[in-house]
Amino acid sequence: MLAPELADVVAYHTPLSVIQREQGGAVTLLTPGVNVLALNATFLPDDPSGVDLDAVREWHEGQGVPVLVASTRAVPGAREVARVQVGRFTGGVPETGVAVEQVSRLHLAAWADVLARAYGTPGWADALARHLAPRLEGDRDAALLLAYRAGTPVGALLWRASAPGGAAHLWGTLDAGAAGPLLDAAAGLGGPLRTTVTDGHVPLDGAQTVIYSLLE
Repeated sequence: MLAPELADVVAYHTPLSVIQREQGGAVTLLTPGVNVLALNATFLPDDPSGVDLDAVREWHEGQGVPVLVASTRAVPGAREVARVQVGRFTGGVPETGVAVEQVSRLHLAAWADVLARAYGTPGWADALARHLAPRLEGDRDAALLLAYRAGTPVGALLWRASAPGGAAHLWGTLDAGAAGPLLDAAAGLGGPLRTTVTDGHVPLDGAQTVIYSLLE
């Protein structure tokens, strides 16, 4: 069984993925042509004894993609590529001069551009927008948020309704001061907000470390 934090990340990303697969308690999401880690990883249970890692490796290699796994503890023989925290956003952020607004799907290209640049991969923006467009069309459980400073977009976030409250595991900023207002606005869309952060500057309750690693 996946840890609750991993299960939440999987539930959030599953509607956005192309392939979903389960094996021995592990869950794999695969999304060719999109560079989001959580959309291209095998999520491992806390007790991975029932998971055949060789089979996981063979399946990923058969798809022509890196053998990326996500776990709550280090995986022997794997090389860590990213470490994040998953938990509940506590709110109470100070005023930073950043404004946040919910935007329509017509702004998806601009939204994807901000997100891709936030992660230093501007070349992936078009592919991300093309991939998300049909999956968000008519989805009433999803909302796009953009953060602005002095009229310039500095943050992007995808909120999804997920009882209780909502989740926002796909977001990024070009301005550190936009993180709090962006998450605060997402929390205002409906109850407690569960999110992923890449540093310790955003306060989380019950934070769990999630490690993304490559099996070599």
